[in-house]
Amino acid sequence: QLQASGGGLVQAGGSLRLSCAASGRTFRSYSVGWFRQAPGKEREFVAAIRGSGGHTYYADHVKGRFTISRDNAKNTVLLQMNSLKREDTAVYYCAADSSLILSSIRMAGQYDHWGQGTLVTVSS
Repeated sequence: QLQASGGGLVQAGGSLRLSCAASGRTFRSYSVGWFRQAPGKEREFVAAIRGSGGHTYYADHVKGRFTISRDNAKNTVLLQMNSLKREDTAVYYCAADSSLILSSIRMAGQYDHWGQGTLVTVSS
């Protein structure tokens, strides 16, 4: 139901744009989050966008470098990643949920639907 794409190999300082595509007419009402998991580390919150109102939220370590947005006509949520650092290397996952409350938007365990992940590798 969720398909993440756009990962790849990029040099430090470069950019990538991840895409999370979904099926279903009600996707526009879902909150969508991006999470990432580096080898040996726990999955962590990166960014999220609400379905209603489109408010956005970011982890401190990506604020100012990453931008989350949604194209409801295409049932897609994008994550534009600029000024990439080696520590951004991870598998990136998108997740969606129709009934998240604001206090849960950064919590991976609160999302019902997950994509398969896309690998981002940042080289020095």
